[in-house]
Amino acid sequence: MMEEIKAESIKNIHHNKNFYNKRYEKVNIDGLLKTLKNLELFLEDVTATDISWVGMYINNFKETVKGKKVLELGCGNCANAAVMAALGAEVIANDISDFSGDIIGALNSKFEFEHKIVFKKGDFITHDITNNSIDIVVGKAFLHHLTLDHERAVLKKVSEILKEDGEARFFEPAVNSKFIDELRWAVPMNNRPSKLFKPKAFKAWERSDPHPHRDNSSKHFRALGTQFFNTIEITPMGMFERFYRILPFSTRTLRKYRRTALRLEKYTPKFVQFFGARSQTVIYKLPKLNTDV
Repeated sequence: MMEEIKAESIKNIHHNKNFYNKRYEKVNIDGLLKTLKNLELFLEDVTATDISWVGMYINNFKETVKGKKVLELGCGNCANAAVMAALGAEVIANDISDFSGDIIGALNSKFEFEHKIVFKKGDFITHDITNNSIDIVVGKAFLHHLTLDHERAVLKKVSEILKEDGEARFFEPAVNSKFIDELRWAVPMNNRPSKLFKPKAFKAWERSDPHPHRDNSSKHFRALGTQFFNTIEITPMGMFERFYRILPFSTRTLRKYRRTALRLEKYTPKFVQFFGARSQTVIYKLPKLNTDV
């Protein structure tokens, strides 16, 4: 499978591995354990407020995972893998970071999961996973870290390992308006300088960023998914919520704003939601078996 991706993709994998090894080297295990011990309260809050959790857990995902065999791609800090396992899923967690495996090991030794989490290190497409054996594949902000040919190879393999009635669920950024995207880059954020006012500094930041230049539009995810799946569902979100980062409110007030914003946008026409979306949940169902595309 690795021969299907280009040298640029291999370089991107190594760049991302170095970047995320630094990020996950010192994850707070005690914080994750506290989350698991207060799971219901945690999920009640984040699935109404934090857009990545809102997007990943739409359509009763919390109730769906119990007893299912779930593969998480790009498990990262392992919070979502741990939550799914605590909900009763049989979780296989995959990441290119060496430290994600250490986190899984610590969680398995300190928390009584119904099924211990299994960790698979390295690029997903290098692992042998039995075809038609996985109920659900998830990726929480995963696909947009891949080059396009790598992404295609990943989705091809996902379609092969899923059961006939399985689904793949990805939460990803949405870039459906070039105008809005350029406005986003013009606003400095955290350690990211303004592309408009500090172009040289922005270029330097861009070189260290783990995200390749690629298409993250809803149109792209639909077109690619059509090659491997019969059903594609895309839910845009975050058109109002995206502004919380520049609002001068307290943390509590910001969280209230985010919850309200996510609720209100449901009453906005769908085409407007797609145009202004910050994020999107992409769900693929009914894999096209034995595809040669």
